Amino acid sequence: MDSMVLFYGLLLLVAFLYAAVGHGGASGYLALMALWGVAPDVMKPTALVLNLFVSLTSFIQFYRSGHFRWQLFWPFAVLSVPMAFVGGSIKIDAALYKQMLGVLLLIPVARLLLFPNPPASALRPANTVGAGAIGAVIGFLSGLIGIGGGILLSPVVLLLRWADQKQTAAISALFIFVNSVRGLMGQVSKGLQLSTDMIGYIVVAFAGGLLGAWLGAGRLPQQALKYVLALVLLVAVYKLIFAGV
Repeated sequence: MDSMVLFYGLLLLVAFLYAAVGHGGASGYLALMALWGVAPDVMKPTALVLNLFVSLTSFIQFYRSGHFRWQLFWPFAVLSVPMAFVGGSIKIDAALYKQMLGVLLLIPVARLLLFPNPPASALRPANTVGAGAIGAVIGFLSGLIGIGGGILLSPVVLLLRWADQKQTAAISALFIFVNSVRGLMGQVSKGLQLSTDMIGYIVVAFAGGLLGAWLGAGRLPQQALKYVLALVLLVAVYKLIFAGV
């Protein structure tokens, strides 16, 4: 099988799986591009652009299904957006970047495998100050690595029992979108380099994201999807940290 045909097939699958659980997919796109040897300076802005399309599609579907909570979203977003710009304006060594990405990819794996959906009776009110501090840290890391941050935000929200899985998916999707916009602005400030295959990436990721978000917002059991996505990410973690890809 041609290498790029396989890449596009995996890109479609990653966008579908991430959107089905309310994420933009940047960590998955970064993992794929790392495995295909794309330069880090190109990986970060390319993943953020794909994030814009997939996360917005995902947010609209979860919002229309009634899962979005503005009062939980805004405390995370208010500091994360400027911090995403700061992180996006910093350039780091390529080898260090891949190591950091590999470590951060372990967080979505843990989120997918270890954080079950809390019952409604177990949910509790969010702490506004704490949410602001969490948002600031995640925003900075999002801009620095080139992700939207939802994959870091969602395990925190579930662990603290501030929302159930689909509410978490809805706020994560919008969180990803706004941080991706700001992260890209930070990238522009130091010179933006996008993949020459950007249009093809967008078409494939958008198609996968549209179908995944439509099914995931209310029509698709998510347990099996989590295991598939976690496996893909674990392979990427191994390649980035231990195989030096």
